[in-house]
Amino acid sequence: MPRPEVLERVKEAEADADDIIADAEAAREERIAEARETADDIRSNAEEEASELREERLSEAREEIQEEKERILEEGEAEREQLLATAAENEDAAVEFALDQFREAVHAQT
Repeated sequence: MPRPEVLERVKEAEADADDIIADAEAAREERIAEARETADDIRSNAEEEASELREERLSEAREEIQEEKERILEEGEAEREQLLATAAENEDAAVEFALDQFREAVHAQT
């Protein structure tokens, strides 16, 4: 094979190699871009799911707190009613005791 033909074939082979390398680099960049986009989508979905889960747990906690508050208020109201009933039962005895103490104090001064 004559020398100019060999040189031409080498140049063609180099050009083909350059094209293959350029195509491979372009494909690599495209795959990297797709991978980044996929990673961004995954991250975005995970953040959205985490936010939804956080809101759900917060809502559940609020409900539990409200239920606990209502239970405490009901217990407090029941205790208050019991104290009022006990006080009403003891009212006559307390008045009589106070009067006896007053009478004793008056008699002690005279």
